[in-house]
Amino acid sequence: MSQPHATVGHVHLRVADLDRAVAFYRDVLGFEEMQRFGNAAAFLGAGGYHHHIGLNTWDSKDGTPPPKGHTGLYHSAFLYPDRKSLGQVIKRVLDAGYTLTGAADHGVSEAVYLNDPDGNGVELYRDRAPQDWPRDADGNLAMVNDRLDIEAIIAEAG
Repeated sequence: MSQPHATVGHVHLRVADLDRAVAFYRDVLGFEEMQRFGNAAAFLGAGGYHHHIGLNTWDSKDGTPPPKGHTGLYHSAFLYPDRKSLGQVIKRVLDAGYTLTGAADHGVSEAVYLNDPDGNGVELYRDRAPQDWPRDADGNLAMVNDRLDIEAIIAEAG
């Protein structure tokens, strides 16, 4: 059953080091720290929203990422409003020494992938206008997984 009015409100992540995680999501990805509960939890948002990202060490302080081959979060995805904003965040990510684990032009969006300091997958992307989405002969959505020109996106960041 479809939920036409439901949206994803936030992601809440277990992290090993709260200050390190806050620094990544605040200083690198550009979210604003909205509230902190000592060394145990922090909430970050964009555009004045109370929080899009919750971070906590309740069950994970000084922990390690789950090993490959286990279930869990594949990645959280953060939508940027335009190509310039996406280029700016990609530049901050690279300047901060993080390595991109992937990049793709999906036709409907342009996306890069990386891991946060705790090994959680992160997608940074921007959407194309729906009228520009690729469609097959029957008009059905036809997403692709093409090469993304990261340097061109960064160049648009100014």
